[in-house]
Amino acid sequence: MDEPQQRSGPLAGFTGGTEWMIDASGCAADALRDLPRVQSLCQRVVADLGLTIVGQPTFHTFPGPGGVTALYLLSESHLACHTYPEHEFATFNLYCCRRRPAWPWRQELERLFEARDVVVRQLHRDLRLTRKESLR
Repeated sequence: MDEPQQRSGPLAGFTGGTEWMIDASGCAADALRDLPRVQSLCQRVVADLGLTIVGQPTFHTFPGPGGVTALYLLSESHLACHTYPEHEFATFNLYCCRRRPAWPWRQELERLFEARDVVVRQLHRDLRLTRKESLR
């Protein structure tokens, strides 16, 4: 991965934060339909990382055997969850505008949703020089 180039002026020292993209597969379908379970997990993430919820979180439970969608607007950015019980699959996306420590996604998704496989991708978002600026 390329190292960010140094900037001067108002953007000096700016870091764009961290984004986590989590995919959990082989989950228990009933657990993925359980809105209170999803809410509990999201609340723990928010509390453990010291995040601040802005307004009311939004939830949608799909009819029949469908899953749930959860969206938290955070002063630090957002947390989103989508579950697909029919595929035994769930996705989570957490973006924080400032760096945060890692959260134990793998262990918690294995425990709460009986996930057999959890992939956690972490992306450090940062500001880089544009191509035009780098050619100067």
